[in-house]
Amino acid sequence: MTNPTQAAAAASKPLLFDSHAHLVADDQQRYPRNPMQRAANAPYRAPGVIGKPGGHHGPNPINEVPDAARVLRWMQEQNVDGIVAVQKRMIYRYDNSYILDSSDQYPDLFSAVVILDAQDPATPDQVRGMIRDHGLAGVRLFGGREPDGSMPWLNSPQALKTWDVAQEAGLVMDLEVLATGGGGPSIPTIIALARQYPDIRLVLDHLLEPEMEEGADFGLDARYERLAAEKNIFFKFTSINLDICREAGIPADKVLRRAVDLYGADRVMWGSDIGTSSGTYADMVQRLLVAAQSLTPQEQAAVFHDTGKRVFVKGGSRKPAIGAKP
Repeated sequence: MTNPTQAAAAASKPLLFDSHAHLVADDQQRYPRNPMQRAANAPYRAPGVIGKPGGHHGPNPINEVPDAARVLRWMQEQNVDGIVAVQKRMIYRYDNSYILDSSDQYPDLFSAVVILDAQDPATPDQVRGMIRDHGLAGVRLFGGREPDGSMPWLNSPQALKTWDVAQEAGLVMDLEVLATGGGGPSIPTIIALARQYPDIRLVLDHLLEPEMEEGADFGLDARYERLAAEKNIFFKFTSINLDICREAGIPADKVLRRAVDLYGADRVMWGSDIGTSSGTYADMVQRLLVAAQSLTPQEQAAVFHDTGKRVFVKGGSRKPAIGAKP
């Protein structure tokens, strides 16, 4: 529990909503781990990114497992009033039990975004059941990567059946596009999906991981500018982006300023990426605050809290249509 001094210190901090946190259970008997290796054709990341040893910060300082009870304490300390628990596929694959159980146990604090197989015929019905039984907030489909880096499952006929369910419920479709060269090549497909499913809020993880570089646009080039016109597309600015900036020597405040100028603060949200990125939870919050110094107070409030809180709705924004629990 937080003592009165700690509570007062937390209350003096900006109010935050964490749109991207990975939970990992201490209890490995109830929630057995089934870890995966990073794919050989996964895009390159500098050694200091995603908590690997090396880079400017030295060995990964994460030394506590982000179990739900521990994350609750961190939330209190950092004035975070809610998190979106995104499935940790590299540890649990498609077994979403832990984030769903945590969302059920702490319904006012945790929302769940599950990861499911885009090509599995059972996935659409699984999503319907999770909406009904757990008040699911979002889905992130996954289907692997072709040797050339392409991901044809993004809009495959089978995947679109899950998009149909998400449209019906008003769920978030959360996209992580890990491709060599960043997410830019997938942008035409993403725009087509946004237009095909106007009632879905598409949330692009890690700003779609542009290839950040010095310059006027910091990698958010003309391809990314096309996304600005699609008002149902939203963007997470996470610790992965901050890690990449640090390792590349690029000022994170200018990258965040560019994203907010391009898309608007009402479409950009913070996510800690705890459980994957480097640093402790307190480190991640502090790095966000430093990166956001160039934003106005109104923009900070949106990126820190309001955008994520508004976009991620437990049970979807059209609950009666799917029969979710009240």
